Amino acid sequence: MNSKLVQRQKIRYRIRRKVNGTAEKPRLSIFRSNMEIYAQLIDDVNAVTLVAVASSGKDIAAQKVTKVEKAKLVGIAIAKKAVELNITACVFDRGGNLYHGRVKSVADGAREGGLKF
Repeated sequence: MNSKLVQRQKIRYRIRRKVNGTAEKPRLSIFRSNMEIYAQLIDDVNAVTLVAVASSGKDIAAQKVTKVEKAKLVGIAIAKKAVELNITACVFDRGGNLYHGRVKSVADGAREGGLKF
């Protein structure tokens, strides 16, 4: 396997040992592919995904903006859906990615939308 992917996987496992989500304070998990970005709020105790948003969704994909700006829209959208479910706090799981660029943009958008972490 590619050593870069192996290293990222090790970082992911290290983060997951420390970060757990509950129903009151779910885990905001980020997955970043080359073209899209996905965010979901997960209750690890019950193993349930509470809310999920992707940049490939109709409302976000229709806008012609850069990938970083789409990531911010994903953060705002997941925060809006979380607030509808009365979730105001979460723990952030960057998924082994560095906290900059699109991952940071999702976090900023979620904070802007009303989530606290």
